[in-house]
Amino acid sequence: MAKRQLLFLRNVFLFTFTAFGGAQAHISLLLKYFVKDIQFISEEELLELNALAQILPGPASTQTLVGIAHKVGGLKLSLVTFLIWIIPSAAVMTFAGISFAQLDQKEKFIVILKYIQPIALGIVAFGAYNLSRKVLVSQTAVFLALAAVIVTLVLRNAYVFPLAILIGGMISSALESPKEESEIRVKLFANINPRKLAYFFSVLLVMAMLGALINRTSPFSLPIRLFENFYRNGILIFGGGQVLVPLMFTEFVQMKHYLSSSGFLSGFALQQALPGPTFSFTSYLGTLSMKNFGYGIYGQMLGGMIGVLGINLPGLILVLFIVPFWEDLKKITRIKRSLSGINAVSVGFIIAAFILLVKPVGFDPLEISVIIVTFMILNFTKISPPFIVLAGILLGYFI
Repeated sequence: MAKRQLLFLRNVFLFTFTAFGGAQAHISLLLKYFVKDIQFISEEELLELNALAQILPGPASTQTLVGIAHKVGGLKLSLVTFLIWIIPSAAVMTFAGISFAQLDQKEKFIVILKYIQPIALGIVAFGAYNLSRKVLVSQTAVFLALAAVIVTLVLRNAYVFPLAILIGGMISSALESPKEESEIRVKLFANINPRKLAYFFSVLLVMAMLGALINRTSPFSLPIRLFENFYRNGILIFGGGQVLVPLMFTEFVQMKHYLSSSGFLSGFALQQALPGPTFSFTSYLGTLSMKNFGYGIYGQMLGGMIGVLGINLPGLILVLFIVPFWEDLKKITRIKRSLSGINAVSVGFIIAAFILLVKPVGFDPLEISVIIVTFMILNFTKISPPFIVLAGILLGYFI
């Protein structure tokens, strides 16, 4: 493996173990590790990949990271990067599901990590500030970002995300009439492999059919139904982890009773203290679902693997399907011009997420101070996020 690819994987490890705060905070860390520290891709390319991930269903941070890896080293590096990114947090959440009986004893652990949330909010604020300066360069972009903030805060509906992204892209695309680009379109569609599209939808249809037909008393019934549940939700989830939680709670707790609300919320609280993808929470859901239906340790481990693979596969397949001809795709004027609107709406989502996440903090002077100090450190110094996170853990331990 080339030296550049080994350096890339080193930064993937650093990103994986410092990526607190969800997709909104992750973008600033992606800028740091893959653009500023070592320029694996340009800042423009990163923003374009982030815009592409916002259009697609699935985990935006995972798709953006895998897209960067594909640009640096192709399919093989993309898959290795995905595994490095997803395994640590998924393994911890699987273990948490297996050890759920001991989760009630985690109060001290949660207290020690209580300042991780305000640090994550400081990272979110820094990401919003950084992206705003780069993306909100026109009146149209500012208008779209403000509209996205207002709509998100007022409606709080999963459908807001794809609709706002679509509308934002259409508005920015319509600012100037596009030229005819028939040759590019012919080349683009020549690159599309119909078999890959068939595989993508066939997995869902086959699993849905098996889940409906297989005898519910069969030991294979629940794993198949779980995979279909997660895979289907992976196709439907736009907007990242903030949309994942209400959808999972509705289906797994309220509708299907795979686990209790207390079990769900305990696992989610633990996941918030971990770095990495929010979607790894599905490992916990899969593990606990299998446990509550009488499966042993190996069955529970299988449930954790089913959860994280099922929820991530649709987004992973889509981004690996599109990135190889993304350079051709963005040459189409309408698509290229839509990216500025999509990025503006994404900035609006980040600002709205910060507002929603900061509300539970209230007027706690210490936590607000932690948010401000985190922002100032990231903005005015070269101190790395891991040291800020470590400081937050020590603060929680001693105060």
